[in-house]
Amino acid sequence: MLGATCFTCEYTTVPRMLNRRLTANANKVRSAVMSRTRSGIPIHRGRPEVVPSMLLGYTMPPGSCTVRGALCATMKPMSQAVSAITRTPAEIVRLTPVSQAPNGICYARAGEVTISDSDLDRMIAAVPVAAASALSRKAYYFVPLTVSQGDDTVIADRYDVALSDNAVCHRNLNLGDAQCVFISTRLMDDKFSVAFEFYINVGHALVERAGVSQPFAEMVWQQVESGVKGETSLDAWESRKLATVAGPEAEKFKNEYLTATFADAISIYLLSLCLDVDYYDLRERDYPLLAPTPLAERLRKVAEIFPPNPGFEFNIYYKRRGSGS
Repeated sequence: MLGATCFTCEYTTVPRMLNRRLTANANKVRSAVMSRTRSGIPIHRGRPEVVPSMLLGYTMPPGSCTVRGALCATMKPMSQAVSAITRTPAEIVRLTPVSQAPNGICYARAGEVTISDSDLDRMIAAVPVAAASALSRKAYYFVPLTVSQGDDTVIADRYDVALSDNAVCHRNLNLGDAQCVFISTRLMDDKFSVAFEFYINVGHALVERAGVSQPFAEMVWQQVESGVKGETSLDAWESRKLATVAGPEAEKFKNEYLTATFADAISIYLLSLCLDVDYYDLRERDYPLLAPTPLAERLRKVAEIFPPNPGFEFNIYYKRRGSGS
């Protein structure tokens, strides 16, 4: 089998991980989705519009889902002494041709983006058709840097250290009757982190549009009542604590918790369709990671709701302590 996503449970206590929230309904998430990712990037709250080893596996036969006709900007190497060229989001939309993947998702790349065409095509193609159908009138632009300049946003044509301090992981902007999502690829600059950033955004957009699956909500709340350890994001961890304390707002926090966990599970599931994922890589420092078994239950439920597209498979593998495989 090609690439399997590995969830490894080889420790008795749940690890904690670098501060990264699985929240993309705000217009970006902290870029530290794993230890490789650049830390300390400011979070912009802008306009909207899993421990033992589990492997989430996929296969994709040769020749499947190659998006053709994508037109990418080719930038000649420039000296770092020369500032990057910046353009408004509206200019990027006007100048950059958009491709539509077989699943219906519209996307484009502009500027010096280091993610290969084939990796980007696969990243988009991994989103199941049933999920992609809820993302109509959205287009995803993969750019070097999305930079916040007060109330304005500009897009840099390449990585520029002078702009990086004000760069955000992504920003959602309403342009005309569509929403455009600009994802900074050079803040993270590795396939895992860029893919996770994209899938976090997709997960939250999907839940915002379609709501939370009732069977998923019932299963997750049963897990809470049985006392499962840990959670999948800081949002889920905090809202769960508030939802389990008697009070007038307990129901409100329960709904927030279920929304967060569904978006988290979708994001991790999509990531596992595209790449090998070791659950240990998702650990955080600010909250204990959800135990592998309840996470596997959540991911299987998501897979039932959004079956993989042809050419992709979802599998979970466990690696026992001391096991060599």
